[in-house]
Amino acid sequence: MEISFVKKLIGEYKKDQESVYHTWFLLGENRMKAFRTIKTGIRDVVADIQNQTFGNDFKGSSLEFVVTAISEQKQVFEGAAHAFYWKPKLRIPDIYENEENKLAFAKFLKACLHAKDEKKIIEEIIKLDQLHIKGLGPAVANILYFLHPTLFPPSNTAIVKGYNALFNEKAKLGSWTSYLQMRETIIETNELFKNLFSKDLGAIAGLLFEIGIGRMVITENADEILKIDHTKRMKTFKKRHEQVIEDVQEENEHSEMQFLLGSLGRELGYKVWIAKNDHTRQWNGKELGGLSMDELPKNNVSEDNYKTISLIDVIWLDVDGRYVGAFEVEKSTSIYSGILRLHDLSLSMKGDSCELFLVAPKRREREIKAQLLRPSLRESLKNKPIAYMTFTDLKCDYDGMYKYGSNIHCLHKIAKTATC
Repeated sequence: MEISFVKKLIGEYKKDQESVYHTWFLLGENRMKAFRTIKTGIRDVVADIQNQTFGNDFKGSSLEFVVTAISEQKQVFEGAAHAFYWKPKLRIPDIYENEENKLAFAKFLKACLHAKDEKKIIEEIIKLDQLHIKGLGPAVANILYFLHPTLFPPSNTAIVKGYNALFNEKAKLGSWTSYLQMRETIIETNELFKNLFSKDLGAIAGLLFEIGIGRMVITENADEILKIDHTKRMKTFKKRHEQVIEDVQEENEHSEMQFLLGSLGRELGYKVWIAKNDHTRQWNGKELGGLSMDELPKNNVSEDNYKTISLIDVIWLDVDGRYVGAFEVEKSTSIYSGILRLHDLSLSMKGDSCELFLVAPKRREREIKAQLLRPSLRESLKNKPIAYMTFTDLKCDYDGMYKYGSNIHCLHKIAKTATC
């Protein structure tokens, strides 16, 4: 591996505006939101297994919600759920029917969740590997990445292919031993080029992914790329381009909803907070930060919860700075992550009244209902339920509420609650 060659490769990767470095790694908001969602979800998986409420299938399990949140992380993690689907004929992965394997998996996840260093996690990986649980391989590394992004890189077919091409290795996709060896090389390389990459191993994993799918051509994968039908290669490039355009459209619609909610809140006499990382976003040439307070009042909220709450898309506050309404806009990201942020706010209010809303496209209504009706969420949200409204209803009734509304109660005309 020539240093000058790799530097050039990294430069091309970072320069390409449609590479996953820009469309996923630097995108920021959705990726960063996923970390906490997945951590909380893992706690649910462990609790469900320990309480014997986990079930005997991937579908409908708490593990499905975790892996779905991972799969939503755009190109790099598409298909991440496949390894966890219950395949009855093969009896894999064998963590649904075998109680001992199920408990071992929970023990592994719990240990990794609370581990403070890589040594402990590697020990747990080796213990898990020695159990030879059918079908439970390094796909779990994608979970590890979201628990410890500076210590463990994600892993999938494309990343392994890219790794083998760049380093002239023969790492195997389903082998924990290969994964750990691959991890060492990735960390060494990341350290060698630390001024070009990030401590977060997602950046370098993205480079390997791009090489693995053939978007970046190097000498070591050139012959293989040439064997791939031209139509297939063009399809790969077209798909990425369409995804980038779709991301821009989603961001615009997300900003539109924030702008409408922010404007409506101010018209109703409330102070408005826009998520701190969205202040520079624009809608129709106007920065969202122009609608927002400069700082969100803490209201005796703990520091950890305050950081989470400050990322809520829109918050309305009364003249005394008390939270009146909180809104999470979910176009394509995890509904579960939005619920968690609103739930954190509800737990922090200590008796104060604040209405909670999810705002999403009409097509996601069934998904919202399913999430809000989950037994664990229904119980925890019993005293402070979350309502939801659709983009269409908000846009259609916005003018009327803007002109004639007097307080947050005007939203009750379009807001719905999940019922069995």
